[in-house]
Amino acid sequence: MAVTAEERPKKRLSEAAPGVERSEAKAVNAAEVRSLYAVREKVYPKRAYGKFRSLKWGVMAVTLGIYYLLPWLRWDRGEHLSNQAVLIDFPNRRFFFFFLEIWPQEFYFITGLLVISALALFLATALAGRVWCGYTCPQTVWTDLMIAVERFWQGDRNARMRLDKAPWGFEKIWRKGGTHLSWLLVSISTGGAFVFFFRDAPTLLGEFMRFEAPPIAYIFLAIFTATTYLLGGIAREQVCTFMCPWPRIQGAMFDQHSLLVSYRDWRGEQRGPHKKDESWEGRGDCIDCKQCIAVCPAGIDIRDGGQLECIQCALCIDACNSIMDKIDRPRGLIAYDTIDNLEATTKGKTSPVRLLRPRILLYTAMIVLVGLIMLVALWNRTILEVNVLRDRNPLYVALSDGSIRNGYTIKILNKRHEARAFRVGTKGLLGATLRIVGFEKDADPTITVVPDDLRALRIYVTLPEAALQKLKDGVSEFDFIVTDLGDTSTVRNDTTFRSPAR
Repeated sequence: MAVTAEERPKKRLSEAAPGVERSEAKAVNAAEVRSLYAVREKVYPKRAYGKFRSLKWGVMAVTLGIYYLLPWLRWDRGEHLSNQAVLIDFPNRRFFFFFLEIWPQEFYFITGLLVISALALFLATALAGRVWCGYTCPQTVWTDLMIAVERFWQGDRNARMRLDKAPWGFEKIWRKGGTHLSWLLVSISTGGAFVFFFRDAPTLLGEFMRFEAPPIAYIFLAIFTATTYLLGGIAREQVCTFMCPWPRIQGAMFDQHSLLVSYRDWRGEQRGPHKKDESWEGRGDCIDCKQCIAVCPAGIDIRDGGQLECIQCALCIDACNSIMDKIDRPRGLIAYDTIDNLEATTKGKTSPVRLLRPRILLYTAMIVLVGLIMLVALWNRTILEVNVLRDRNPLYVALSDGSIRNGYTIKILNKRHEARAFRVGTKGLLGATLRIVGFEKDADPTITVVPDDLRALRIYVTLPEAALQKLKDGVSEFDFIVTDLGDTSTVRNDTTFRSPAR
């Protein structure tokens, strides 16, 4: 059948080059068409194939595997505590991480981990831009999973677009219904896995099955389920564009030598469709097939340059490399490159990648420093802690025989998983007598502290009148000595004894 004049331009645009289909994808997040008040234009990412897509699948498998399996790992802690390897135990006010047991008094370990995580994020950004966002951010991982589920039920990009435009019928209802039901199951398993980090997983699962779990568990399961469903399944790239603060911060983290996903316009322009047997002289390698836009989960055109919405997932690199293979042109039209090298190539030069730069060395040194501080703190960590609180009102009490008495509260924290016996004494205060409330009949009382618990003791230290003459300005420093009768280890805590100035 003859082709009319109106049909010829459409036929020419259907191929960007012989054997290469030209996508009609548009960059919905392009700056010139973006409006904060416009209705969202849905992004339909096409499935990509290549090493970066394979890397993202691998990262997804590892991260989701750790997330879902970690609560089920066991670690023997005896009969008094949960055997869950990783547990945030609010009732007992502790955080368990395999062999490490962090008490509220040791929250600085959590602070140290957060500081190291932040510095590692700064370091990764300085090296390769938003590589965290593109591969390991929870929003990216779960969005990738939701898109994979959607693709399973509805097909790839073109099939999903046709389904959305089709009128409602049985086909559309069961495919859409299957998609949203699967999203809901993924969201429930996500929320459930997170709740398991706060209570013994097998116990909580049984309580869920019997509808006997604490109400707070159901509330947080519902919250985590709803947020995963909304952010990963519905909002997707909107979270990265409008909700996440990191795109607006990361611009200060990288520099001219950071590796960023970049379109090499010096090689790609002038762009345009390529006809069979046409020479490549006098034109660029970009055939304007728009496959880089079609695979982009953020809906941007990387050829427009660096953009806030770009999460550096590198799927556009895979798409472009596959097209370059088809048209027999060198790979790397879109690639990880530095701003410095892109500018140098316009002048016929090259600029090598500089990994060792001041900010890289600074971030690395800070990570090492904080890590060493934490290791030293962990090495010097004790399983027995003693805190002494001196009475401030009154500072002292004068007794009828002329002696002076000071009151103290001593708190002994036993971090062992077994009961321990302790003895309390003083050193550095000659002539002092010690009385523990509740143990007045014992000349040398033994204090028992149950496993994983703290015991507070009310103690009075009395100094006779003769010994008071030796105090300077009414203040004398001395130590409380707490001895573990099991292994004879001691903990020393300094304080002061107050008396009237003489």
